[in-house]
Amino acid sequence: MTDTTLNVPHADRLFIGGQWVKPSTSGTFAVLNCATEAVAAQVARAEHADAAAAVQAARRAFDHGPWPRMTPVERAGYLEKIAERLEALNDDFARIWTTESGVLYRIAQPRVGQYLSGAFRQYAAMAHTYPFIKPVRSTSGHQGYNVQEPVGVAVAIVPWNGPAGLIAYKVAPALLAGCTVIIKNSPEAPCSGHLFAQICQDVGLPPGVVNMLTADRDVSEALVSDPDVDKITFTGSTAAGRRIGAVAAERVARVTLELGGKSPAVVLDDYDIETAAKALGTPYFSYLSGQVCASLTRIIVPRAKHDAMVEALVCAAREAVLGDPFDSGTAMGPLATGRQRDSVERLVAASLADGAQLATGGRRPAHLRRGFFFEPTVLAHVDNRSFAARNEFFGPVLSVICADDERHAIDLANDSHFGLNAAVFTHDPERAMRVARQLRSGTVGHNASRYDFSIGFGGFKQSGIGREGGEGGLEAFLESKTVVLDRTAV
Repeated sequence: MTDTTLNVPHADRLFIGGQWVKPSTSGTFAVLNCATEAVAAQVARAEHADAAAAVQAARRAFDHGPWPRMTPVERAGYLEKIAERLEALNDDFARIWTTESGVLYRIAQPRVGQYLSGAFRQYAAMAHTYPFIKPVRSTSGHQGYNVQEPVGVAVAIVPWNGPAGLIAYKVAPALLAGCTVIIKNSPEAPCSGHLFAQICQDVGLPPGVVNMLTADRDVSEALVSDPDVDKITFTGSTAAGRRIGAVAAERVARVTLELGGKSPAVVLDDYDIETAAKALGTPYFSYLSGQVCASLTRIIVPRAKHDAMVEALVCAAREAVLGDPFDSGTAMGPLATGRQRDSVERLVAASLADGAQLATGGRRPAHLRRGFFFEPTVLAHVDNRSFAARNEFFGPVLSVICADDERHAIDLANDSHFGLNAAVFTHDPERAMRVARQLRSGTVGHNASRYDFSIGFGGFKQSGIGREGGEGGLEAFLESKTVVLDRTAV
């Protein structure tokens, strides 16, 4: 196994007010290499006093600093500089992601570039195309303007499964809008946040525009509760999202919540099972070992094709080579933490007790004594109302569910508290569109999982509120103001 020790900029500091500052206590978080369980880094632990200092730095920068008063085009110049630095450090971010979260290194390298610099360049381009000020003739005959202004101080709470990409899609639109930001890293995966904060300092962002700290949930709640915070953007579990939404609602703070999923893949009767299984099995197990909220984990197939789908997925699972995520021959890496592996193990056991049938996997691999590995798992004959179909596992577990016909398949897909992602497998694109329009989901792909942050990402129902990426991701950080003048402004 590759035993990577991460080089983290200013690991013993927090980034507040444009400076790397000592935390209020000497506490730290140990960051583990999830493939070896060795300590890869130690980072500073922020407490309530540090969070308060970060909020005040962001508040000063918003209320009195130059950032919100720049034009969008001026702010876009900084976004372009950040994108350049992100591209130069692409491999550093990829290695951090693989070490902290278990994503295969060969997948991390291109994905990091796509998400990080891609997000900043996309939003920099919007400075020239998005209508921040739009003239509108008032019904009174006066000259009106619809003006888009920054919402204020934003807290970005970032999860452990894909921290760098989610920092990008939260921070880039916030900066273009003119907001100031506090990034709150997950204790399990904080290193990308340190590297990004160093970039912000290197490109000369004004003090307090971006602040960064790593803290536990009690500090997150303090940030969400702080009256000087105007906006919270959170990616994580539905349970945590409910709590954040409730706390924010007490003071009517703005929120974007990107939460859990139990996403359906609807395989229709005209589609080849082997082809569908190739799109649903190996890519799912390979990408972050299933630790993705948008994973297609409920596979809904015609009843007559259930056994063939199970067999094809079992073959994909058994062919997957588990091991070092830095090794090019590895097909699936570890889970990010021991706690997450324990959770998946418990959820599989509960599913079997509730009637699901174990087709393959369901345990820790005996030959890997170190690292948070769990076998790729397929559950057969899963009832859509059962434990296995209702709960998000966030790990390498697929459930196969029978449908009687197309209408039944759509009803099964929609019979869920979640609505984040979905897919329709059919050779007929018109049929795919017709079914897609009936699915209660934020994204629907055709013949694969095809969510796209550059267009917009988010969910229906308990999968969240709001969208990230695209114009919707920018508008989440804007307030709409109506200005009606006595005469046209020069």
